[in-house]
Amino acid sequence: MNTALKHWREAATVILAAGLRHAQSADSLKTGLEKVSDIAHRSAFDYQVLLLKRSGSSGFMPNAYVFPGGLADAADFSSDWLEVFQSFTKVPNYGIGVVKQPPETRPPIFATDRAQLGSPIPGDVAFRICAVRETFEESGVLLAVPTHEESGIRVRTDDARDSDPQPTLTTLSGLWDRDVLSKWRSLVISDSANFIKMCKELQCLPNIWALHEWGNWLTPIGMHGKQRRYDTAFYICCLRDTPHTLHDEKEIVHFKWSSPSEVLHSYKSKEIWIAPPQFYELGRMCRCPALADLHRFAWQRSLEGCEQWLPIHLVAPDCFASILPGDALYPEKVDRSVKSGGVMKTEKSIEELQQDSANLHRIVGQDPYSITVRMNITPKYKHLSPLFGTDVDNPSKNHSKL
Repeated sequence: MNTALKHWREAATVILAAGLRHAQSADSLKTGLEKVSDIAHRSAFDYQVLLLKRSGSSGFMPNAYVFPGGLADAADFSSDWLEVFQSFTKVPNYGIGVVKQPPETRPPIFATDRAQLGSPIPGDVAFRICAVRETFEESGVLLAVPTHEESGIRVRTDDARDSDPQPTLTTLSGLWDRDVLSKWRSLVISDSANFIKMCKELQCLPNIWALHEWGNWLTPIGMHGKQRRYDTAFYICCLRDTPHTLHDEKEIVHFKWSSPSEVLHSYKSKEIWIAPPQFYELGRMCRCPALADLHRFAWQRSLEGCEQWLPIHLVAPDCFASILPGDALYPEKVDRSVKSGGVMKTEKSIEELQQDSANLHRIVGQDPYSITVRMNITPKYKHLSPLFGTDVDNPSKNHSKL
């Protein structure tokens, strides 16, 4: 946790994908017949993604459907975790793997030397702990490994980073009674430090090895005045089966397990609202309608690294856009410390802007429910470009050949 940051609050989120075999969506028991289009969107995928609806009274993105996650806490960087992870402290990066990306291009949230900030826990580890903790708090899903099973954890080392076979899909332990987990969940919600105590008492470890680095999004500057601004590490985790899920009835008022294209369809139909980062990442997932393919891709790509993305807001007469790195309109230098600004204006139309730009990497829309991705550049770090437009309606015909 970097307390020296003046303008950003560090956070972590996890895109949780789970197999359909035991799926039980909160919305699956509706009366009457489902629309044929809904069934089609769901049947193209053999997995669903967890989305949580934020409270209408939330100070940040009220009523939005988001991936589980939240602010990093000092407890996520506590030296007390050394005892919990004692079997892995001598393994490079605790066995989650060492990213190939050069340190000078690495996003600061990952590249910052946490030892200089007083923590012995690497940032790559601490933000995964944060993501696991927040997922437990918000949804009741505990991504943890019993200590007596730690010998079976697949670690990644420098010598074997490319030769290690892909691990199996993650399964959740059924070792703990729901009442026990419910008690601890309340304690962790009240004090993040109780997450360490819980892991010690239940003899388990946060399953940081099941989370694979996916991306890094920063909140756009200057769009809503005194808007909260977050520097968020995105991870992805693939579970074999859909777990029992709850919402905390405070920050989160509803949960929803749905396929990526089903979520995008619901968004376009104005049934739910998702923010641009969720829209973009769900579009990426539409490239992989099979959970095994998504898991394989996430596992193989995770050690490549990622870009830090600070969208620049552009206002045009007939649209608005979030300009992303790589786009011809993206500024060469961006001042990430400014308290205001960060918004560009133009008198050109959306089509004129597209014709004038050789390189496109932007999210464009006319209203909060009409956004789409326009992109013709190759993603860095072997990542996926999102499906967009009519391709989302046919994900099985457009999946990546991984």
